[in-house]
Amino acid sequence: MSLWSRFANVFRQDRVTREIDEELEAHISEAVENGEDPAEARRALGSALQHRESSHDVRVIPWLDALRRDCRHAFRLMRRDAAFTTFALLIVGLGIAANSTVFSVFNTLLLRPLPFSSPQDLVWIANGTSENLSSQTTQVSYLLALEAESRALADVAAYSPFYGAGDVRLTGRGEAERLTAVPVTEGFFRLLGIQPAAGRFFTQEECQQNGPKSVVLSHTFWARRLQGDRSILGRALILDGAPATVVGVLPASFDFGATFTPGNRADVFVPFPLSSEKDRQGNTLALIGRLSPGATVASAATEASVIADRLRRERSAGQRRNEFRPRIQTLRERISGRHEYALTVLLGAVGFLMLLVCANLSNLLLVRASARQKEMAIRAAIGAGRGALIRQMLIESGTLALSGALLGLLLAWFCTSMLAQWEDTAIPLLRDVQLDGWAVAYTVLVTAMTGLLFGLAPALQLAKAAPNDSLKEGARDSSHGGRRGAWTRRALVAAEVALVCVLLTGSGLLVRSFFRVLEVHPGFSSENVVALRIDPAKDYKTLEQKNAYFDDILRAVRAVPGVESAGLTDALPLGDNFGWRTWDAAAKGAVGTGGEGLSPLVRMIDETYLQAMRIPLLAGRAFTPADTAQSEDVILINTDLARRLWPGEDPLGKVLRTSGKDRRVVGVVEPVRYFALEKGTRPEMYMPIRQTGDYQVVDMVVRSAKPPASIVPSVRAALTNADPALPVSNFRTMQQLVDHSLFPRRSMALLLTGFAAFGLVLATLGIYSVISYSVTHRKQEIGIRMALGASPGDLRAAVLAETGQLALVGVCIGVPASLIVARALRSLLFEVTFLDPYTFVGVLVLLAAVAGAAGYLPARSASRLNPLDALRAQ
Repeated sequence: MSLWSRFANVFRQDRVTREIDEELEAHISEAVENGEDPAEARRALGSALQHRESSHDVRVIPWLDALRRDCRHAFRLMRRDAAFTTFALLIVGLGIAANSTVFSVFNTLLLRPLPFSSPQDLVWIANGTSENLSSQTTQVSYLLALEAESRALADVAAYSPFYGAGDVRLTGRGEAERLTAVPVTEGFFRLLGIQPAAGRFFTQEECQQNGPKSVVLSHTFWARRLQGDRSILGRALILDGAPATVVGVLPASFDFGATFTPGNRADVFVPFPLSSEKDRQGNTLALIGRLSPGATVASAATEASVIADRLRRERSAGQRRNEFRPRIQTLRERISGRHEYALTVLLGAVGFLMLLVCANLSNLLLVRASARQKEMAIRAAIGAGRGALIRQMLIESGTLALSGALLGLLLAWFCTSMLAQWEDTAIPLLRDVQLDGWAVAYTVLVTAMTGLLFGLAPALQLAKAAPNDSLKEGARDSSHGGRRGAWTRRALVAAEVALVCVLLTGSGLLVRSFFRVLEVHPGFSSENVVALRIDPAKDYKTLEQKNAYFDDILRAVRAVPGVESAGLTDALPLGDNFGWRTWDAAAKGAVGTGGEGLSPLVRMIDETYLQAMRIPLLAGRAFTPADTAQSEDVILINTDLARRLWPGEDPLGKVLRTSGKDRRVVGVVEPVRYFALEKGTRPEMYMPIRQTGDYQVVDMVVRSAKPPASIVPSVRAALTNADPALPVSNFRTMQQLVDHSLFPRRSMALLLTGFAAFGLVLATLGIYSVISYSVTHRKQEIGIRMALGASPGDLRAAVLAETGQLALVGVCIGVPASLIVARALRSLLFEVTFLDPYTFVGVLVLLAAVAGAAGYLPARSASRLNPLDALRAQ
């Protein structure tokens, strides 16, 4: 017979056997009707029965048939022991779900290609290493030079990161709404290899200075606000009071915000002209390039440095050109590289968690195997080989693992679906997380290893047992496996304690770091503060008109009951960070590296912003309504800038030169952490918004005595009365900005804490099961000790001492391993050393408490035994 036929017969054998049995019964019935004895008829048909068995062996693949029988037996055992099966499926399912979910995120951010054409050739071209946007970005002239002269770069494009959330007003189509508009160069979408879902992208004419106003819509905005209406193509949207023609719609697969600015959405895209006017604005572009065939990141970086050096040498005396220090890396490294280490740590943590699951289940299977030694001995006595016994046990563990994996995949699908819908996150590409084929393949691999690991020890133990000894031992105590395998169970418990010690130490260090970050004062108070983007720049042409508009808006908001103060700024903390070149006017640029001064962060604020944000004024005065364009140019600086420009001197009254003007320092404020709470402060300066119009958009911050949810409706109504055309639906709380900056650290700490808590529960169950099993099967020994005078306290102490020994062995293994892991976590810690004594002592105390709690119930049970009952115990 063909192999396929024999394979198919495995699943047809029940039907075939049934047909043969029916035929034999028919022959027996016929013989009885002819007057023969039924027993004689059956003996006469014995050869036919033998033929049935031999025919069955020929018709099927023997090992596959044995596999089928073993699987059926495994499922019967699962149904028979429903409590154990439910527990096993639950812990395997949770472990598999954690592994699959973390791997899906790891795969999306670090393994799966970016959703662009030939993503391996895309590079990010930064300007230096500073986190300051003005230092990272580049002038137009450098982009044009790279585009014209570079051979290593086949194409260069850019977007301007100096846009704000909700910086464009949409009117004329129902309720006014604030949109986020991202300026991009003509070749931006072409370089990424993106094709429009509808329409086209920008033309060269539209990307000229003062060219026709056009806009490309994100797919999300098109579907949400315009209901996917294709007739919008060629029609105009009113953005900031001016019509802009809709020329195209991006595909749903491209989410600019999720890729380049996680946590911030992008609604529409507008052209950024590569003109001399834009070049004079300074560093405005974030560059992306595509490598030429055969080029490498290193060769592109070398060539870009040569071009930058030549342009710097050729700079004319009166030409305003900023420094360009090209630093090139792959686009993948730029987008998700900073999360690589944290994700690797998480993947390792779920690996430790899966080992805990395996150790726990292996221990439980060992306990259950002791009750099955007589069954296995009988199987061996009637001819089952050691290989068959091992196969049976591994199939049972594999069946449990596979069933748990199905539950785990369902949970992982739910978790990844929730992650993909998480909008307020600082992690890129999270929207694209899904349980794809690679994640399923990874799950299958983990499942196979899990089934093998937790089933191997019980299988080997039962296979090594001698049938005669097991039957004799079973005669004495059919439920007890004797001393055989006790060391294996204890070793597994010690391994569980060691693994959970590592997880607790890692999570403890990260939680301690997270709380240290929360203790950092950001330089402002975020409690009960809300912010709303307002933008009079397009409606009012003069600075006086803008100031009058601000006065009307602020007057209306301050009149709302419960509002304590309201102020204006062009950039909120923990948001955009840009700087201007600055130096001591008296020193003529002698301060700073190369005599070119510093690049502190710059903020435009009104006279009440410091009060609304509660930024302390340390010396001098704050701005007043009298600081206008007609008065002396003044400035506030923080202590960091004061120390850098005038170390050891009083900065008040000093003249600081920036943006072509001399400004007198009238006050010194406390530094604000603008990048992240765990990052140090930077030199910063504040200019009066009434004195300069050098800003694009403005945020109004409102502090109230009430929670934001209760004050926002009143503020919204007051703003609508003051300016009916002002969009008032995009309120943000300052606490949301703080939480957004803390998201990666918080999520890491929470996940590791959850893994450690799960592992701690498993270790507790492991200790309890081993000690309880030991007490249950030492009843006779306990009875003898009680008969010889042992008190209940002595028995409790003995059992707890046994528990302590197991925990101590695990701790002795786990502490050195924890030190290695803690050292590897150093880059993720904040103001906590990897040898933090509080964490290690806390872990040891927790493990001691857990071990004591796990051993207490068996110890109490042992101390309450009746001596006579214990002596009679089998």
